[in-house]
Amino acid sequence: MKRSTIATWSMFSILVLIVGAAWIWFTAAPLGSTTQGDIPAPQKGFLAPDFRLETFGRDGYTLSESRGKPVLINFWTSWCPPCRSEMPAIQKVYDEFKDQGFVVLAVNSTHQDNLGDAITFAQTRKLTFPILLDKDGLVGDLYEVRSLPTTFFVDPQGIIQEVVVGGPMSEALLQIRVEQLMERSP
Repeated sequence: MKRSTIATWSMFSILVLIVGAAWIWFTAAPLGSTTQGDIPAPQKGFLAPDFRLETFGRDGYTLSESRGKPVLINFWTSWCPPCRSEMPAIQKVYDEFKDQGFVVLAVNSTHQDNLGDAITFAQTRKLTFPILLDKDGLVGDLYEVRSLPTTFFVDPQGIIQEVVVGGPMSEALLQIRVEQLMERSP
């Protein structure tokens, strides 16, 4: 009786291990890739993926329109406290460097936000840089945004130089990072 119980538990344990290993093998993404196949996750040293999004005031905006210019891409929502806190600093740094070609693309994660709240937020804070609307979350997925705010600093060649997850970023940090991007300008 004891031998049959041990054999049963041994077989059950082996079966669980085999099923678990098969599940891991078939559901794991390839190492160093995103869930979108062989496209590398956007990170420092990689080309920033191009995208097209609607804005409040234009039909649409693509990242590639800014090629040759330093770009800050900031993913945010109106209900996110760190997002709300860092927007005045982003606006101030934008005002300081926009005449030198610096671009801010504030990507509202509209699929997680209320469009009316986002518009009110941008208007009451007098944000003058483009507010892009990620209504279906596809651009956030493309950039693998998992936390808000998330900010990408992209050089004029389109290469991501830094990714800052979380916030709020201080004006001093923003200014230093933007100056570093400006130094990479032709």
